[in-house]
Amino acid sequence: MRLIVSLLLTLVLAACASAPPGSGTSTAQSSTSSASALSSSSKQQVSSDQTIDVDKDSLDNLSYGDHQDNDLWSRIRRGFAIPDLDSPLVQERTAWYAARPEYVERMVNRSSRYLFHIVEELEKRHMPTELALLPFVESAYNPQALSTAKAAGMWQFIPSTGKTYNLKQNMFSDERRDVVASTDAALDYLSNLHDMFGDWYLALAAYNWGEGNVQRAIARNQAQGLPTDYQSLRLPTETREYVPKLQAIKNIIEHPALYDVKLPEIPNHPYFVSVTTSHDIDVALAARLADLPLSEFRALNPAFKKPVILGATKSKILLPFDNADIFAKQLKSYKKPLSSWTTYTIRRAESPEVIAKRLGVEASTIRSVNGIPPRFRMKAGSTILVPRTGENDRDISSTVADNAVLALEPEVPPVRRVAVRVRRGDSLSAVARRYGVSELEIKRWNRMRGNGLRAGQTLVLMVRGAPERRVAGAVTERRTVSSHRPVTKREAARRNTVKHEVVRREVAKRATVRHESKRKEVASRKGSRHGAPAVSAREKDRKATAKRAVADRSKRRFEKTLRTAER
Repeated sequence: MRLIVSLLLTLVLAACASAPPGSGTSTAQSSTSSASALSSSSKQQVSSDQTIDVDKDSLDNLSYGDHQDNDLWSRIRRGFAIPDLDSPLVQERTAWYAARPEYVERMVNRSSRYLFHIVEELEKRHMPTELALLPFVESAYNPQALSTAKAAGMWQFIPSTGKTYNLKQNMFSDERRDVVASTDAALDYLSNLHDMFGDWYLALAAYNWGEGNVQRAIARNQAQGLPTDYQSLRLPTETREYVPKLQAIKNIIEHPALYDVKLPEIPNHPYFVSVTTSHDIDVALAARLADLPLSEFRALNPAFKKPVILGATKSKILLPFDNADIFAKQLKSYKKPLSSWTTYTIRRAESPEVIAKRLGVEASTIRSVNGIPPRFRMKAGSTILVPRTGENDRDISSTVADNAVLALEPEVPPVRRVAVRVRRGDSLSAVARRYGVSELEIKRWNRMRGNGLRAGQTLVLMVRGAPERRVAGAVTERRTVSSHRPVTKREAARRNTVKHEVVRREVAKRATVRHESKRKEVASRKGSRHGAPAVSAREKDRKATAKRAVADRSKRRFEKTLRTAER
């Protein structure tokens, strides 16, 4: 049967090759004819320096199953090889899925892009086709899925396991989401687990919980003389329900009518072909040249994290068969730049606004494309994606792609040096709280050994924040204060009016005090002449001291009022 298919592909290829350019042959041919046309040449020259490669293995090594099923579901059912599990949990999960036919239909429709490829890979490895249903349990067949444990893709690899199985994770792509790469890694992992435990149930439990945990659970049962099969182990709830969920999906796929579930038909032929380009190309442009909606393009190529696909890394672009042919033709006739993005390396810690001004681009573009939140800046050595300009117009190298990192830090407000005069009653901790600094910093800046302060002492502080703050209990010297906005004539006049009014009131108050003091002194003298006891020298000294104290308090209040008016 494979020989017949190969001959048919060759004949269609020959027909396409002999047809003249104007023969009216449809661009969007059937999947089979497109496959043959693409398989004819794995590399097509599309311009003087741009090539497109089509993966011949996607076409030449397909088995389509031993019986050439027209329906992929029949092919999957024939490959079932894991013994059925029957338990109350299985019945419960089967009923749960059966009661939600719309949810099952959404998952199946999503899987239709990927199932043929996964079944092909399973059959090549002689692995049971139940494993093609595992992404239903892991991610509902969503390659963009991300768990709280940072597991990503439809096979849900955590970062460490992804690295173990050579799934690249860098700034530009995450192969844990790549349809082809993650499938290869997942099947390798499952095969290794089966070799380790000799049982598919235990292998699946280890895929979910980790092989080390399953090994310890087995050792614990062995030490207690208990059975070590899957159902006898003490497992966490999620792992306990993991295999029953897979069995429930298997039950519905095997007997959909029994559970009143209608499975959408999935043809038994490839959905996509792999394409690579030799130069960077924007994701949006690639989708447009392939005549695909951007959502469909991203569903087939979920690994690309940035709006550009790198040519230097030979990234594989997955396209439906017919659209791959369209892509090759339209790319050949496209004469404009393929990519509008390149990279920029930060030499010292800077904000996106500074970089944007330097490059002549929008700061909001740099923030959004690099995921930089407000009030954060890039650390030195960071690499960011920026729009191409005349001076910075180059493709991104594989070295940059593999090593680029983006490290962020909060934007630090400017620091200004202020001199603070200590007033009576101030403590080191009080000054530190008022200015948002620590006691140790104050001591270091002023080379202090102890915590004691004295009235009138001047402290030097490095205060964060542009606007000046006036704090009760600490006076900032005028030479350290800078105005942050000009004073209008109206404001200056208002301040002068207030100041003059304060002075007038204070002068009147002092005059009243002097008049009252003089009146009392005159009355005292009269009393002395009419026989009143004379005031002793000690009493005179006491009154003079009290008078000076009143005058000092009045002077301090006056100075404080003036400072308030000046503000």
